[in-house]
Amino acid sequence: MSRRQRHRESSAGEWGPARLLTLLVGSALGALAVLAGLVLTVITTFTDAGPGPAGAAPQLTAPATDLSRHDALAAAPMPHAEPEAALPGPLATEAAGVMELPRPTGVGPAEVPTGFPRTSEGALAQLAAIDVTAMESGSVDGVRRVIAEWAAPGGPTPETWSGVDGMARMLSAAGLSSAGSPQLAIVVRPLMGLIKGTVGPDFAVVCVDFEFTVAVEQTSRIAIADCQRMVWTVDRWLIASGPEPAPAPSVWPGTEAAVAAGYRDLRYV
Repeated sequence: MSRRQRHRESSAGEWGPARLLTLLVGSALGALAVLAGLVLTVITTFTDAGPGPAGAAPQLTAPATDLSRHDALAAAPMPHAEPEAALPGPLATEAAGVMELPRPTGVGPAEVPTGFPRTSEGALAQLAAIDVTAMESGSVDGVRRVIAEWAAPGGPTPETWSGVDGMARMLSAAGLSSAGSPQLAIVVRPLMGLIKGTVGPDFAVVCVDFEFTVAVEQTSRIAIADCQRMVWTVDRWLIASGPEPAPAPSVWPGTEAAVAAGYRDLRYV
């Protein structure tokens, strides 16, 4: 998959917060339209229940089947964050902790890095690789090609994945076609993450908090989080079947809000 002008620099200044929030906040009550297509989330009032300590599986009541446990884990609400928390802000002095992620050992379908181990950290690393490849493609078709290869049967499709809708919204807001533009530059950096929980060795719900830099004549930066079900299938992690999980808070990496949400800094080893 070709990537479009990943490191193009813009001579224009950054968009101000008002311009950026106009792009991000839709007409639906508090809707945060994902700038580069990772997730289309609706910010609502959640309960106070959070993901628990980062990296630890929450204690669920004993449902009848693994499938119902998958659904309960995915649907458990995440901490709330205001849209403004996704903009660059003051960094926290409190350490967030570090999560060590494995590096890929190869390249899989749709040019997505792969070869991550059968661990929850491997699932998180695979999700990050899927999202980065999809969003840095800079086109709706590029996102569709990625999800077509990296979703299990019953999972999101090129027609239903929130990432496709988010990319379409971003390109529309920039006045571009679905093919993007040579002047469009998207750089996606997975900087923080959390493991919401696991069900056995082959299922995990993991969340990644990304720093997005998007340039079309001008440059903007924002945090966007993605939370997905992941399932081990044969020899790799895929985005699993079922509805997408409760949205993770999109907060600027390294801020007090990010630490409070349970995110940990990501380090590839």
